[in-house]
Amino acid sequence: MSDAMAVDYSLYLVTDSTEAVLGNKDLATVVRDSINGGVTIVQYRDKMSETAELIGMAKRLRSITSSLKVPLLINDRLDVALAVGADGVHIGQDDMAVTAARKLLGPEAIIGVTCSTLSEARMAVVGGASYIGIGTVFATPTKENTKSIIGILGVRAILQDLACSKEQVKTVAIGGINTSNVQRVIYQSQSTSKALDGVAIVSGIIAAPDPRSAAMHLKTLMKSPPALAVGLSIGASTSVRDLLVKIPDVVSEVRRTKPLCHNMTNLVVQNFAANAVLCIGGSPIMANFGEEAEYLARHGGSLVINMGTVTPEGIANYLLALKAYNHDGVPVLFDPVGAGATQTRREALKSIMAAGYFHVIKGNESEIKAVLGQTDLQQKGVDSSSSSSPLEKASLVKELAVKERNVVILTGATDYLSDGDRTYSVNNGSTYLSKITGSGCVLGSTVAAYMSAHKSDRLLATLAAMLVYEIAAERAAERSDVKGPGTFVPALLDELYNITEETSTGNTEWLKAAKVEAIDMNSNA
Repeated sequence: MSDAMAVDYSLYLVTDSTEAVLGNKDLATVVRDSINGGVTIVQYRDKMSETAELIGMAKRLRSITSSLKVPLLINDRLDVALAVGADGVHIGQDDMAVTAARKLLGPEAIIGVTCSTLSEARMAVVGGASYIGIGTVFATPTKENTKSIIGILGVRAILQDLACSKEQVKTVAIGGINTSNVQRVIYQSQSTSKALDGVAIVSGIIAAPDPRSAAMHLKTLMKSPPALAVGLSIGASTSVRDLLVKIPDVVSEVRRTKPLCHNMTNLVVQNFAANAVLCIGGSPIMANFGEEAEYLARHGGSLVINMGTVTPEGIANYLLALKAYNHDGVPVLFDPVGAGATQTRREALKSIMAAGYFHVIKGNESEIKAVLGQTDLQQKGVDSSSSSSPLEKASLVKELAVKERNVVILTGATDYLSDGDRTYSVNNGSTYLSKITGSGCVLGSTVAAYMSAHKSDRLLATLAAMLVYEIAAERAAERSDVKGPGTFVPALLDELYNITEETSTGNTEWLKAAKVEAIDMNSNA
């Protein structure tokens, strides 16, 4: 038997002997080839065969895994595991208790348990499990009676909880993981103090024409971050001066590259947002049909998902678009408009957040709290009132940025911005912005265009967009031709254009109006 804590769980193969997955290939040959390609542990799973057949195949697999020094586990059947001298078993919630399995197999056996809730995971640890199979992550045809699809956020919640446990236990994500999502699962599930030890693959290897090559490809993907992780400059200078000196180049970069900015936003602000993106040098497209996203994402621009209008059809389109842009590693900004206002919006928020990764999340205080899962009864419609201190608001953006591994903007009279490592306040803007419809939505479109043009430092791109937008608002408000909110909107568009053009000629006087302060959160983390 193997030392359970020393086992390499990184590429965990779960077999499937059904014709739909295995085809006419020999399972033992597939397993041998997959191990030669990088599989580090094998679970033999066969719910259909009779005991004699199970033992026969398990003996063949045991011979292969022993010679290649890879552990073999048997799904559910302790009798088969004992009969062939397997290294252990993997059991589900409806199978034998972990404590009973441990008594039968001994202290050195590898015993894994599938868990989809915090309570199940805690019980498995107490019972003496060697590792926990967390899932099901995504819907999969390999399990007919999947009780709970928990998504990546569910995996992360369990990892975070296990990090607080005195007993150390290994973890493997299980369910629907393949080449299209394995990097995102590993990256996005990581909590602040615990990461996955491995991922379980079924059809991605078993159904592959060349299992060895499939395993090698998965191994390569697992060793590198997903494309969507680009732009988080953790450890970069926190100096405001260091950031501000780079902003003119970012502004000019947007004008020069004319990035595509795909907006899935409510009808109320489409015209305003499109004009704003044009004024800063971007190329807007307002397209709410999710089927188009696969093609639009190939242009390498950016996507804005604005939850202003919530309908089942709209949410379905958001999810299609999010999947397409995540697949290509293209920046996505999420604006959870009114997320805490109604139960319908809270459910929509849950569905959208579970479906993919957002490079930037922008919202007012109530919306950011809703994303964090905090109860906030102060939100009325899309508006938000607040009694929080500046430090509390700064803590909110940092907490969410750390949790989601992205950039977070909290808008208000003073805005707050964080990538989890650097946190700032921005005290620019005009009171007119709160008197017009969609000002926050347009800020989101501006940030998305900047992210698209400057991918190497997402926080810098976001700060640049915020300053251009908010200083343009200040300049517009000061104009003699602005008499109120009605005349402010066209003036704002003018000033967005003017700042962009001035910067392109080397005139950066506008940037002297920036009111940005770095917030030291280390003593309050």
